[in-house]
Amino acid sequence: MFDCIVVGAGPAGSTTAHQLGKRGRSVLLLEKHQLPRYKPCTGAIAPSIAQWLDFDITPAIDHKLRRIRYTWQLEDTIDAVLETEEPMWVVRRDVFDHYLVEQAANQGVTIQDGTPVVDIKLQDGTWTVTTEQGSYGSKYLIAADGADGPMAKWLGFKPEKVRQSYVLELDLPEPIAQPTMAFEFGLVKQGCLWDFPKQQSHSLGMTRFLGDKPKDPENSLATYAQFLGMEATAGHLHTHGLKLWNGNRPLHTQRALLVGEAAALVDPMTAEGIRPAIFSGIQAAIAIDGALNGDSHALEKYSHTIHTEWGNDIQWSQRIANVFFRMPKIGYRVGIKRPTATKRLGQLLAGEIRYADLANRVIKRISGSFLPGRDN
Repeated sequence: MFDCIVVGAGPAGSTTAHQLGKRGRSVLLLEKHQLPRYKPCTGAIAPSIAQWLDFDITPAIDHKLRRIRYTWQLEDTIDAVLETEEPMWVVRRDVFDHYLVEQAANQGVTIQDGTPVVDIKLQDGTWTVTTEQGSYGSKYLIAADGADGPMAKWLGFKPEKVRQSYVLELDLPEPIAQPTMAFEFGLVKQGCLWDFPKQQSHSLGMTRFLGDKPKDPENSLATYAQFLGMEATAGHLHTHGLKLWNGNRPLHTQRALLVGEAAALVDPMTAEGIRPAIFSGIQAAIAIDGALNGDSHALEKYSHTIHTEWGNDIQWSQRIANVFFRMPKIGYRVGIKRPTATKRLGQLLAGEIRYADLANRVIKRISGSFLPGRDN
C-alpha cells in the first residue's frame, strides 16, 4: 500500500512524486512508456522554474537562447534580444523528463515504466490502480497523464477541449552557429508557428489557438521549414493533444488530484505548459502531504491555490489570446512590432510581471485599431 500513486512521468507527475518522496511519503510513479521516452514538444522552458526546485536543473538544459525573430507571413521581420538576466532555456524532453524522474528516484520514489494503467477504482478509502502488469493500492491518486490520457475522464471530471498540436523535429549534421528562436504569425489562421533550436536540431511547432483544427498542417510546417533553410522531408512529424486553460474549475475529487496538462494547465496565449506543470506538481504534493497529516480540506485547498496563484492571472492571457488571434495582423502591427514586446515577454517568463499587468493595455491597443482616426 502506497501513500500515493502518480500516473504519468512527465514534469507534473515527476515533480509531485519527488516532492512527496522528499516529505517521506511512499510513492509509486507509473509511466506507460519505456523511459526515457520521446515527448512531442518544442521544449521551451522559462528559467524562473529554478526558484521552485531544490536541485540543479542545468544538467538537463540543452541550449540557452537570447536571440528572437518574429515574422508576419514570412515577411516583415523583427529581430530582438531577450533582456532578462537568464536566457530562455530549451530542452530535449526525453532528457529533461528523465532527469526529473531520476530526482524522484533519489527521494525513494518507486518508478515503474512500460506500465499502462487500464482501470482505477476507489473503495473504502483506498485506490486500486490496475495495470497490464498487476494492481497496486494507495491512499491517494494523482492524474498526470497529459492531454491525451484517460485519467481525468475516469475520475469523473468534465471533458476539456483537446486541440491538435504538431511538432516537426529536424536533426542537423552540425551544431547551430547562431541559434535564434522564431515565431511566425499569419501563415496559420488563428494560430502560429514557432521554432526553438537546440544544440544540433530544430523543433518546429504549430497550433491553432482558436477555432477548429488547422488545415493542411504538414504544408504549413514544410513552408516554414523551407523559409528557415531546411527541408521538412528530412525530419519527423509528430502530433499530440493540447489542453489550453479555459477557466478555473475544481481539480480535486475524492482522494485524487489533476496536475499539469491533465488539468488543462497550459497557457492559452503561448502554449507554455512545463512551468505550470511543475508548479502544480509542487502544490499537489503539499496538498497530499497535508491530507495524509489529517487536513480534510487539503485537496480543496489545492484547487484554490491553482486558481488564485495561476488561474486568476492566466485568465488575462486568455483574454489577450481571444483578441490577438482573432485580429492577428493588427496584433502583430500594434503589439509584436512594438520595441517593448520582447522585453515584456521576457519579464513574463522570468516572473517579474503578470498578464494582469499588461492585459488591459494590450487589448485596448489591438481593439482600438478599429477606431477611425486612432493613431497607432
